[in-house]
Amino acid sequence: MTVPPASAVSGVELHRLSDARRAALKVSYTVRALDRDRPERVLSGPGVRPRHGDIVLARVVEIGKHTRLESAVGRRAHLYPGDEVLVAYGARYAPDQFEAEPPEDLRPCHLVAAGGIASEVVSAHAGMAAPTRLEPVGLVADATGAPVNMADLADAPAPRERNGRGGLAALPGGAPAVSIAVVGTSMNAGKTTTGAALVRGLTAAGHRVGAAKITGTGAGGDRWMYQDAGAVAAVDFTDAGLATTYRVPVGRILASAHRLLDRLLRAGADALVLEVADGVLQPETAELLRHGGLAELAHGCVFAAGDAAGALYGTERVRAAGLPVLAAGGRMTASPLAVRESQQLLDAPVYGNDDLAAPAIAAGLVSRLRMGPVLDPVAERTA
Repeated sequence: MTVPPASAVSGVELHRLSDARRAALKVSYTVRALDRDRPERVLSGPGVRPRHGDIVLARVVEIGKHTRLESAVGRRAHLYPGDEVLVAYGARYAPDQFEAEPPEDLRPCHLVAAGGIASEVVSAHAGMAAPTRLEPVGLVADATGAPVNMADLADAPAPRERNGRGGLAALPGGAPAVSIAVVGTSMNAGKTTTGAALVRGLTAAGHRVGAAKITGTGAGGDRWMYQDAGAVAAVDFTDAGLATTYRVPVGRILASAHRLLDRLLRAGADALVLEVADGVLQPETAELLRHGGLAELAHGCVFAAGDAAGALYGTERVRAAGLPVLAAGGRMTASPLAVRESQQLLDAPVYGNDDLAAPAIAAGLVSRLRMGPVLDPVAERTA
């Protein structure tokens, strides 16, 4: 049923969805906030101009690389041609999969991530299957006819005091919360498994650990892994209103990350593990390093690499950004020879996942930070 358009823009129409159609929607992880309260209206027509993070109802046209859609609770629902899905527009940076940019209108596009990202593939790894094809039906709209964006679904930040210098919260007794970033050479360098092992080790050592993925592409797999490893709270940038962080201004990424840190601290975490997606050459990660943004969020870093050369280059980049490297790890630790190469080159220890999951080693990383000068200038963040 078509109702009078709420927008004065030419070529835009507001449509109401039937209850049966709403009930049949497959809602992706990225837009999970709409899973219970399914949208009633969509905007369509040649005058619709999507923005990064706008939520779109789309019809599956042809199944390709992504045969399933990750749901709000992590279940991967099988996709079939003709299914209607709720996903979000966003850019994707994935050297092992797709490079994609959101379209400027409601033209046919692709499902570029199982977590629920709609975009246009502009390049792909040679080993990738063709992407799953989508036909957008319309942008999700509110009762006034305004498009619903991921930013509208973000958790409201709790009010707190600042002293103007950033930094982490002081815990009862004055001890600061410790924040460790997990950075890597590239996609699939082993960052999430490294971070989960660190969460496991810190938890076993008696810490209340909070985990956050602060950049990347909307998907729940990493979040679930951190929860399974024992994190008292696990969040990602979608909680702060971003579908992806590629092509997002770094200032907004930093604001999102601070909101996530605040949420973890309010959950009672005294040790934080922050995963940064992709690698040190990814544009937003490089900018976070170049301008000190990552050093603003974390006290130290565990660096994940696929080989010894990558570990050497990456740790130098991180140190140049003012962030101490506590250890190296990642996929390279699957090879004893690569570990030996790394140990000959690096002045930081090389730890595999079993090492990081050991409470003595994980707690040792925190002790190094607490005893070192890196924590001295850190200002208090009031939760």
